[in-house]
Amino acid sequence: MNNYLENLNEEQKLPVLHKDGPLIVIAGAGSGKTRVLTYRIVHLINQGVDPFNILALTFTNKAALEMKKRISEITSESISRNIWMGTFHSIFARILRSEAPLIGFPTNFTIYDTYDSEKLISNIIKEFKLDKDHYKAKTIRNRISTLKNNFISVESYFNNPELIEIDKSSKRDQFGNIYNEYVKRCFKACVMDFDDLLLKTNELLKKSPEALRKYQDKFKYILVDEYQDTNYSQYLIVKALADRHENLCVVGDDSQSIYSFRGANIDNILNFKKHYPDSKTYKLEQNYRSTKNIVQAANSLINHNILKLDKTIWTNNTTGDKIILNKSLSDSEEGRYVSSNIFELKNNYQLKNSSFAVLYRTNAQSRSVEDALRKINIDYQVFGGLSFYQRKEVKDVLAYLRLIENLNDEESLRRIINFPPRGIGQTTLDKLVILSKDKDVSLFESISEIDRNSKMFNSRTIEKLENFKNLILSFKIYSSKNNAYETSNLVVHQTKLVDFYRNDGTLESMNRIENIEELLNGVNDFIDQQLEIYEGDNSLSKYLQDVALYSETDKEIKSEKVSLMSIHMAKGLEFPIVYVVGLEENLFPSIMSINSREEIEEERRLFYVAMTRAKEKLILSHCEQRFKWGNIIDCEPSRFLSEIDTNYINNINNNRSYVRQKIDENKLRIKKLSSRNLKKINPNSISKIKNPLVNINLNEKVYHERFGEGIVEDIEGEGDNIRAKINFKASGEKKILLKFAKLKIIK
Repeated sequence: MNNYLENLNEEQKLPVLHKDGPLIVIAGAGSGKTRVLTYRIVHLINQGVDPFNILALTFTNKAALEMKKRISEITSESISRNIWMGTFHSIFARILRSEAPLIGFPTNFTIYDTYDSEKLISNIIKEFKLDKDHYKAKTIRNRISTLKNNFISVESYFNNPELIEIDKSSKRDQFGNIYNEYVKRCFKACVMDFDDLLLKTNELLKKSPEALRKYQDKFKYILVDEYQDTNYSQYLIVKALADRHENLCVVGDDSQSIYSFRGANIDNILNFKKHYPDSKTYKLEQNYRSTKNIVQAANSLINHNILKLDKTIWTNNTTGDKIILNKSLSDSEEGRYVSSNIFELKNNYQLKNSSFAVLYRTNAQSRSVEDALRKINIDYQVFGGLSFYQRKEVKDVLAYLRLIENLNDEESLRRIINFPPRGIGQTTLDKLVILSKDKDVSLFESISEIDRNSKMFNSRTIEKLENFKNLILSFKIYSSKNNAYETSNLVVHQTKLVDFYRNDGTLESMNRIENIEELLNGVNDFIDQQLEIYEGDNSLSKYLQDVALYSETDKEIKSEKVSLMSIHMAKGLEFPIVYVVGLEENLFPSIMSINSREEIEEERRLFYVAMTRAKEKLILSHCEQRFKWGNIIDCEPSRFLSEIDTNYINNINNNRSYVRQKIDENKLRIKKLSSRNLKKINPNSISKIKNPLVNINLNEKVYHERFGEGIVEDIEGEGDNIRAKINFKASGEKKILLKFAKLKIIK
């Protein structure tokens, strides 16, 4: 523990040694900010600060776990356990679990993720009989999220004519009523969405001076990672908690502020000095990640931004290769270029798939790269697709568990009241909804309110509803005495979910069974983790909270796969070799983000983040044409490419004129071969044939951009029809015209 300061450079050491008072650490990409945060916490503890009095806020669970692991290694696990460290949402959920009754919520409230919120909003739109073209659930949810993060309540909305007019002009004049109904339903169902975890924490600290004082006293030292990504709501919570002691340390990089669409406010980091006039500023400017060429190229790009803090990123690393700039004819050719380049580098330098990452502006761009990688049998994983916890069968099991924990959870009940099928149809559910409104009770409670003498439900339907209610109540009693795994296991088997899918017998059903099994494995892992934690909580409630706060950015990168992801998802990661594809106007920068200087500057910061993920090699790519909405669109290179200093770029000739030139050379050489009266080639007598691009031998291993790796089995033909019969691993036997072949020999 005494030697930890020796692992810091002079820039890093200063904020670590700073004990009292506010400070901001401007940390450039790859400058070791995690190390600084970790060692600052260690140093505070070493100076006598109680770990229970330290609050560390991060944006991903992975970042929090990494920091906690490092602190454990330097101090001890028992010390690191006592630090309040986690994501904003997980820490605030923890506070609200204790204090929720102060703002009218029970402590066992359910947390809705984005999917759950959209589903509830979709049901409200349906019940209101509104036009789904004008009232899209995702759009409505995003608007509600924005309002909540700016503290605009339903009441404030209806008192703001400007907001109402905006929705009217968008043909969504019923938005306010949807917002109102959504908030009422959430409260009635004892539910908080992600935005509520911030909103309700602010409400708690504002309404309860006792709670505010309690947590101000508790958190004497507060550290915030990625401060440039905080929104207004997070800023207010941090400010309130830090107001008493003002021992606030924020770390971030304004050049990596890329989440304004989620409400992040770059002004929080740009104006920190105004908010805390007595604060100290420290800069981490040495990049330990990337080569000189990559660092200087990224600097030359970001220097075009006006809104930024003054800093100069530098590195002592090697100069490294120049950045490759590739131009392809189409998005399909771009995919083939990326895959063949990965194949070539893997073979030339004996690299693992995990050395490579392909980044793009939008998730839809992954398709052409995926197709190309599949054809040459290179394993890859896509981040940002359907999360494991969003799969239907997983959501079904979780819906049972959430209803057990919170009987008021209306959306969970709707999901599983008739799954697996138990004869409770939509008509019955609609009647229950009416009854719950008439009696002003939850859907679950309305089952107990059914009048057996009423003609609303027949006796068989009442029996089915009673059986369902008793099943859930029996699970609830069981869960109160058993841990999360035991409860989950009981639910899966007693509901016969696995039997339902097994009887279906399809491959998809088998996959669903495997996913349910994997979910149970995950619950078991959770139990094991809680056993390792002092006073760990292995209850169903704690498990559901952890799952609700799971982030796709916390997904583990598997060791032997190429990573494909959007640039937003790549933030905080690093790879030896990075490809950034689709660098064209209206795609990157996005056509949605070119209406103001602020928007363009954020797009530029996004490109800066992409560039600075690369450690050794960076390849930038754009297309001349791209297939969109059934049409071929001519593309213009991104303006950002012209902003990079050309001294750091190697502009390779992968364009139409180059391809035509090679084809013409090919034809010329084949004519020369024909003029020598070259008839049918006998592979037994001729061991080698000269091709314009390669010399091909019989039985030689070759690589083709589209078909992948193969073996030359025969060579035949004459003139323009000279061709090789090649047996490709991935796509079988094919005859390739050497006139147009782009073959490479695998040595």
